[in-house]
Amino acid sequence: MTMKTLFRLRASVRTIAFFVIAFFMVVPHLAKGQAPAEQIGTSPAQLHTLKITVLSTMLVGDLENEGIGEWGFSALVEADGHRVLVDTGLRPETVLQNARELHIDLSDVQEVILTHNHGDHVGGLMTLRREFMKKNPAALSVAYVAKGIFYSRPSPEGEDNKMIAIRKEYEATGGKFIERSDAVEIFPGAWLSGPVPRKYPEHNWSVKGKVQTPDRGLVEDTIPEDQALVLNTPQGLVIVTGCGHAGIVNILTYATAKYTERPVYGVVGGLHLFPAKDEQVDWTGDEFKQFKVANLLGAHCTGIEAVYRLRDRAGLTRKSAVVATVGSTFTMDDGVATGPLAR
Repeated sequence: MTMKTLFRLRASVRTIAFFVIAFFMVVPHLAKGQAPAEQIGTSPAQLHTLKITVLSTMLVGDLENEGIGEWGFSALVEADGHRVLVDTGLRPETVLQNARELHIDLSDVQEVILTHNHGDHVGGLMTLRREFMKKNPAALSVAYVAKGIFYSRPSPEGEDNKMIAIRKEYEATGGKFIERSDAVEIFPGAWLSGPVPRKYPEHNWSVKGKVQTPDRGLVEDTIPEDQALVLNTPQGLVIVTGCGHAGIVNILTYATAKYTERPVYGVVGGLHLFPAKDEQVDWTGDEFKQFKVANLLGAHCTGIEAVYRLRDRAGLTRKSAVVATVGSTFTMDDGVATGPLAR
């Protein structure tokens, strides 16, 4: 056998080996009906520590840390040394004052996630940026947003999307928006959903306005940019959502598909179920049971009655499914902790 023939034979063997390996890597994914690219990974990173603290919601439930209640949402996520602020509340000063009363320093928080364009989630951004950049120029200097957040929302009174004006102010301070149209991991064990595919017609929005889209023109504003934060813990996934306008079941469906059907250890934030009919809330609770949701800290627009109905339908308890208060927390070890008024 000549050397040339030998090299050809070795090349053929390597080629065959490559296709055999590729076949066995791809087939398991196809058997589950999911393409490999849709997976976060066969062994995705898991968080070792996690604490979520609510800084803006409607209810104040602790006399020691009185805080300010408002129609809005904000939460600080602390995980494996990373600190990220999710939304910034409605009024300019609310999150700033609540953080002070809770003895939480936000000056070393560099990143903020804005779940969507509504004022009750973005109203405190500029106050927080300007205040904390005095101590640390990098404070809240990076904002993660999803495609659609800067679309025009025209109304008879003029432009209804506050994010268009906020964008100019924020960038003038040196702040940077990172706009995504797909999911992205922001640090190991934590990823943003980006715009969520809406498999189910949950219709979790009550705004009657219009949005100017680049491809379909002026259409009903379904808040297409609505996104959630997904945290991977040893106990399961923890979902942080501002209003859940994409629909919490759609969010859970998308998140568990990414993480290969992991159970859901916790849902924290607003689910926009306060105006929903009993049938929709009951269906959502039944789906919670299917997703094995273990804890619910229902804040903001979830609705008090909706939290109770979800608790009953999902088979949760007074300890594991409660109404969020300013200063309430969710941790990996202890689950939900809220003010005495909401217990």
